Amino acid sequence: MTISVTRRSVLASAAALPLAAAGSGVSAENNKPAAAAHLAHSFKLGDFTLTTLLDGSAMREGPKAMFAPDASDQEFEDLSQDNFVPADRTQFYFTPTLVDTGKQKILFDTGLGLGGLGKALAQSGHSADDIDTVVITHMHPDHIGGLMKDGQPVFSNADYVTGAGEYNFWSKRDAGDRVGDLVAKNMTPLAEKTRFVDDGGAVVSGITALNAFGHTPGHMAYMLESGGQQLVLTADLANHYVWSFARPDWGFSFDVDKDQASQSRRRVLGMLAADKTPMIGYHMPFPAAGFVETHDAGFRYVPVSYQLMG
Repeated sequence: MTISVTRRSVLASAAALPLAAAGSGVSAENNKPAAAAHLAHSFKLGDFTLTTLLDGSAMREGPKAMFAPDASDQEFEDLSQDNFVPADRTQFYFTPTLVDTGKQKILFDTGLGLGGLGKALAQSGHSADDIDTVVITHMHPDHIGGLMKDGQPVFSNADYVTGAGEYNFWSKRDAGDRVGDLVAKNMTPLAEKTRFVDDGGAVVSGITALNAFGHTPGHMAYMLESGGQQLVLTADLANHYVWSFARPDWGFSFDVDKDQASQSRRRVLGMLAADKTPMIGYHMPFPAAGFVETHDAGFRYVPVSYQLMG
């Protein structure tokens, strides 16, 4: 995998993050689009060009309740301290990925819908009209928020792909369910243009759905393969670069099925570590690409950026 990144671009993206910080809520309304700095990062995977797009970033307080509700305060404090992260707050990142296969431009997830993705696409030299296919890894609001604007599809030339089980679950929720209501507003109008896939289903040649159920009932990761190289888009399999890796069995508060989500984390992260396959994680620190290695009873996330600075 050839990754093009400069020290200047990495430092620029890091400097922009505090400017994008928002409140401690979890809904799209409490987040802000990323400041206009380094929002797009491209690299090659065989014949594919991958571009991670920073839709936004937000500071959240009280992360233990989200990432380790069943752990002791001391255990969470010790793990955080050992990994040089504060235990009382965390920075969230929201990072869709654009895959240009040379024949099609495929966007994975659409962000919060607050304008950040459009700015990141523009910085990468693209617009919403360029997108041929939108793949929705799962239907939480920070992934489908950018599908519609003023009742019209943002990606007017695109068709759509998502997990069959995912749509079936959320589309049957009662009125008043926050996610179900947004699915009805943003996904249901696109259903006739949507292709539903199961585990092992192909988006196009070289892009395959990978069961990562648990965070949501139909949550999918995607295996990308081109020119003898592989990379996995892990979506929300792991939501923090320390806690979710070091303690994959800790339930995350937004996992619909915490036991199944933990099993998926161990299985997919174990595969990535064993095969030395790189990953892009939706909530990893921008530019969101890295590797996984086994560490103690869990794993360690190794970001690509530090290797290429200097």
